[in-house]
Amino acid sequence: MLSKKTKYAIKALVALGKNLDKPPMQISKIAEEEHIPKKFLEQILLDLRNAGFLYSKKGAGGGYSLNKKPEEIFLVHVMRVTDGPIAMVPCASLNFYHKCDECVDEKTCGIRSAFIDVRDATLKVLTETSIADVIGREDNLKIGIVNL
Repeated sequence: MLSKKTKYAIKALVALGKNLDKPPMQISKIAEEEHIPKKFLEQILLDLRNAGFLYSKKGAGGGYSLNKKPEEIFLVHVMRVTDGPIAMVPCASLNFYHKCDECVDEKTCGIRSAFIDVRDATLKVLTETSIADVIGREDNLKIGIVNL
């Protein structure tokens, strides 16, 4: 299940992606438009800034803007910044691997094998879907194009 932190991070990045040629967005505006609790959003934006996705400007006319093009920010990177591993079990994780305590033999574990397939399918979608793609999907859905 997608955590609220990750969902809010994606929503904020989409809002900032739609705001590309405009002045930086203030946290309060993003929070209001995207229905995200402001305090929670502050921490999320800080994490995204520290990961290099965002630029922040203090003072009058300040706020947040994308530090990369929406086409260069992929969902897999956002999820790893906000939630860590993509895999549903630690023994199937590429970047956060560790052996399951109760596992007798990883090489013959059917659970691990199945969840490696789930991980691989998930990674394919997440590594191919950018913030620009999410914005495009929203635009298509608004005009009634449902088969993406």
